[in-house]
Amino acid sequence: MKKNTISMQYVLQNQISIPTKLLTDFPSLGLNEQEVLLILQLHRFSTAGNLFPTPTELSACLTMDEQECSLILRKLIQKGLLKIEQSNDKQVLSEVYSLEGLWTKLFAPPSKTEEEPETGTIFVLFEQEFGRPLSPFEIETINVWLDEDQLMPALIKAALRESVLMGKLNFKYIDRILREWNKKGIQTVEDAREASRKFHSKQDQQQPNNPKRDTSFYYNWLEGE
Repeated sequence: MKKNTISMQYVLQNQISIPTKLLTDFPSLGLNEQEVLLILQLHRFSTAGNLFPTPTELSACLTMDEQECSLILRKLIQKGLLKIEQSNDKQVLSEVYSLEGLWTKLFAPPSKTEEEPETGTIFVLFEQEFGRPLSPFEIETINVWLDEDQLMPALIKAALRESVLMGKLNFKYIDRILREWNKKGIQTVEDAREASRKFHSKQDQQQPNNPKRDTSFYYNWLEGE
């Protein structure tokens, strides 16, 4: 046996487990090869104990630079496949990447796939209205509305449009709209439309001489009734 022969045991030990379904089904999640390779690097770093690798560390293992890695990380967060979470290990607060969203969507039954495109377009719509890329905090805020608050994508879009029409385009205002709707028991766009009609009908009765304006859908919910 030659001295420079590589030990098969070393080869077997120097491996990580990768779900076959990721390699075969990633196009159905809207992923491309670059995004998959970065995901694999995140998975590799995680198994090695580095739960929050920097774009610099990731780019050192890829042909992409730091800026490209940062852009792909942001896209993965927008798609709900990657999430930044806080870890409190040994009373030390730190941030970690979680791929739970990816694994959940990858292995979930295909019954609710028709809702995914609508969810994905929310991030694009927000960026179009704000005229800039969303910050990680803003992306996380939208994910909280979707995942924790269980709000319908259409209702979030309605709140975004309301903030645009009121000339108050900021996340704090949109969040207040959604919370106000929740207090009023409004959970669908149809509920919002009906409440708006009642509100403006009442306003017209109280101020009959005011000029008519288009109030068919939205009003300033934060001014109350």
